Amino acid sequence: MTLDEFVIQLMAGLSRAGLLFIVSAGLSLVFGALRVINLAHGSLYMLGAFVAASVVTKVGSAIGLLPAVVVAAVLVAVVGVAIEIGILRRLYRQEHLLQLLATYGVVLVIADVVRYIWGPTNRSVAAPEFLRGSIGLMGGSFPIYSLFIIAVALAAGAGLWLVVNRTSLGRDIRAAIVDPEMLAGVGVNVSRLFTIVFALGAALAGIAGAIVAPSTAVGLGMDIEIIIEAFAVTIIGGLGSITGALIGAALVGIADSFGILLAPRLAVAFIFLAMAIVLAIKPSGLFGLPERA
Repeated sequence: MTLDEFVIQLMAGLSRAGLLFIVSAGLSLVFGALRVINLAHGSLYMLGAFVAASVVTKVGSAIGLLPAVVVAAVLVAVVGVAIEIGILRRLYRQEHLLQLLATYGVVLVIADVVRYIWGPTNRSVAAPEFLRGSIGLMGGSFPIYSLFIIAVALAAGAGLWLVVNRTSLGRDIRAAIVDPEMLAGVGVNVSRLFTIVFALGAALAGIAGAIVAPSTAVGLGMDIEIIIEAFAVTIIGGLGSITGALIGAALVGIADSFGILLAPRLAVAFIFLAMAIVLAIKPSGLFGLPERA
């Protein structure tokens, strides 16, 4: 492999990592505060992609992507609020198996709703003109849209860091991760806080689905593919850690990129090999948070 090929493949891995980080950050944030393993997170990502496809079709590709991202984030956040209030709020003190079964039921419901509204046929979404084509990089070419995904991931990461570390909401979220009972004891409405956190995680999934839409076929089943990789990211980084989601996404994205180049049939195995190595060294993940008593 030449240096040029290495750099191109590395950038492709970082683009994939950017998408995985946006998805996994929401998944990890929800687990950290609510201690809920949300299997439906991939379904929210898929819903965001279909909403974005409809918005771009309606508005046009020239300016459609920005409103598509906004509309997808808002609508998916609203769906997330309905899921949290209607289902998960009753299961916080239950064992994880019941939570998994409940969120798996949501996966089936969302799949049926998507099939009913959009049908079984895959959708394609056109990127804005200024994000099409490629740029020269190390003697090769690299898609401009992939650079856009990296930029959105960096912006999302910076925004999430500011919210968590520089706002009163973030202070409450950090406290909820450590001890929600104590937080309730000082007068914070923990139920409302959990709803906000779940809505934020859902919005991140919706944003990820919207930005990936122009670079892939939007169709049923895309939720399964992303949730497998997202769980690998959060397990490697540590459930509940945003920093872990960032590092885990980088490891999984790069492993996937080079795995496709070196051994396409074993590309998925490279991801789980990375996960196995990390767990063998640190079972809680790189930045895992301990389970609350």
